[in-house]
Amino acid sequence: MDSLPRHQPRSDALRTLQARGYLHQCTNLDGLDAAFVAGVVPVYIGFDATADSLHVGHLLPIMTLRRLQRLGHKPIVLIGGGTTRVGDPSFRATERPLLSDDQIAANIQGIRRVFERFLTFGSGPIDALLVNNADWLDRLGYIDLLRDIGRHFSVNRMLSFDSVKARLERQDPMSFLEFNYMILQAFDFLELHRRAGCLAQMGGSDQWGNIVNGIDLVRRIEGREVFGLTTPLLTTASGTKMGKTAGGAVWLNADRLSPYDYWQFWRNTEDADVGRFLRLFTDLPLERIAALEALAGAEINQAKQALADAATTLAHGSDAAQAAGATARQAFAGTVAEGLPEVALTDDETRDGAAIVDLLVRGGLATSKGKARRLIAGGGVRVDGEVVTSPDARLSGPVRLSVGRKRHLQVHST
Repeated sequence: MDSLPRHQPRSDALRTLQARGYLHQCTNLDGLDAAFVAGVVPVYIGFDATADSLHVGHLLPIMTLRRLQRLGHKPIVLIGGGTTRVGDPSFRATERPLLSDDQIAANIQGIRRVFERFLTFGSGPIDALLVNNADWLDRLGYIDLLRDIGRHFSVNRMLSFDSVKARLERQDPMSFLEFNYMILQAFDFLELHRRAGCLAQMGGSDQWGNIVNGIDLVRRIEGREVFGLTTPLLTTASGTKMGKTAGGAVWLNADRLSPYDYWQFWRNTEDADVGRFLRLFTDLPLERIAALEALAGAEINQAKQALADAATTLAHGSDAAQAAGATARQAFAGTVAEGLPEVALTDDETRDGAAIVDLLVRGGLATSKGKARRLIAGGGVRVDGEVVTSPDARLSGPVRLSVGRKRHLQVHST
């Protein structure tokens, strides 16, 4: 395993991944570098269909595929319609809840839309390919799996991977179903190598063990070397997990999170993270990013707005990004802003008033009533610019409800 290049890579692909911060580990950097130089390299990343949208925590591998496609290589998006029925146990304390086939199908339709915004699909040599591993896993006979695939896996080695060891050391139960996940993911790599000539698998650093298993399986059965590389585990400068907020996950689909709230997420980036996030999550040239990263004091807000504009354009389009930025400027100026998230009061609430803690939760400004009360107690909630002092306050609208200076909600009557 190589953690960083020992010398300047020859390929544009590895040079770019290194310069922009995508590269964490690789099984054979020199070999993969040579493959990138030699021609088009099909690279795959797998995404299980556990929800009807992906979130910002998935964005790093998506952007890596986007970057490689723009450099002349072929992205393969593997949707885990089959593996979602098992659940990846990597570094989890509990077993994932099992989803029905109907839920998985609905989730696949939701997350498919994300990739259509970040990648170019088609039938050309570098056009992205989207596949569902249910196409082969659902037809796989159990005895065939044991005989043809299972015999290549050492249980001793499987137990040695950190994702499994951590679970066992905590004495958290791991079902036989979950234990098979790494075998199924390895089989995915073998199938994609056979079907699409796939030469590399990418994933987050928590997927290292699963990736290595797939590489080993292809070598044992096909006698070919394939490659694995991982992206770094991302945390913010303050140490929190990337993509987590007080309001929950930062979803990539507009029906789960408005473009305005998505724009605000990036606009609220910590100063120390701006340059890094510009390199990872936008298409801005490195020279432009260096100039933005050099801004100091109040001028750093220009870099944050550039980050928010560019990231939102990728996820939702330029019109949505421009509208979100304009709405944010209006809200900051204290005027009524079109495009803010809204909560409509019922007739009874318009007459009698709605509890402010309920509105904070309904509007996504707090994840629970308890957190809403704590925000109010800390002086962090305002109505039309005035600080709310009582958690028992009731509103009848229309008003603007705010948490801090950057998160706003319009409350109005039906």
